Amino acid sequence: MFTRLKNAIKRHFLTGLLVFVPIALTVFLVNWLDTALMAKISLLPPDYNPNTYFEGRVPGLGVLLTLAIIYVIGFISSNYLGKIVVKIYERLLNQIPGVSWLYGVSKQFMGAIFKLLEELQGKGADKFRGVALVEYPRKGIYTLAFITGDSVAEIQEVTGKEVVNIFIPTTPNPTSGFFLMVPKEELVLLKMTVEQAFRLILSAGMVGADAPKKQKERPATSGRAVENVPV
Repeated sequence: MFTRLKNAIKRHFLTGLLVFVPIALTVFLVNWLDTALMAKISLLPPDYNPNTYFEGRVPGLGVLLTLAIIYVIGFISSNYLGKIVVKIYERLLNQIPGVSWLYGVSKQFMGAIFKLLEELQGKGADKFRGVALVEYPRKGIYTLAFITGDSVAEIQEVTGKEVVNIFIPTTPNPTSGFFLMVPKEELVLLKMTVEQAFRLILSAGMVGADAPKKQKERPATSGRAVENVPV
């Protein structure tokens, strides 16, 4: 009885920790960001300073003003004149040693994040026919792959097999990866969705999809899947 009580307390504590930490971390980061932004805004002239028109600190005002500024910058950068200004600005940054590298890395990182968000929101899910399990980079080791389509007729003729195009993403950035052409019989089609697979890859296996109630047959000891898997 003592062991069951101990396990229950431990389980409930860990469950509470999993819920509490993300919430507390989010609140802390938002509060820190709001405080830092309001400190910068306080440097503005009184006529343009929001603190002049509000008594005391308004929670979230710094974040809202920053979002508004980002939106205005995006609106201006979307037109022809704004694009020219951005190109000139980027050209100037590329002339500064160190800064050009930092700007380039930041831009690539943000681009990868936005591509990933589009995939997780389902905007790019229709580009894939499904999720499969494939032995890669060698026999006996399995990885997730996204089926992108059938290989061209010439490759089918040269190999003498029904070859399928797949994309194997990398972790933790699934927007990059490897394009492979694999015989259809060597793929194991999975029931998980593209979004579930992306979450699994992004978290390095720490956040996975719920297992389907009926599992498919396990691949044979040779590592090959059952033939005639629908793709």
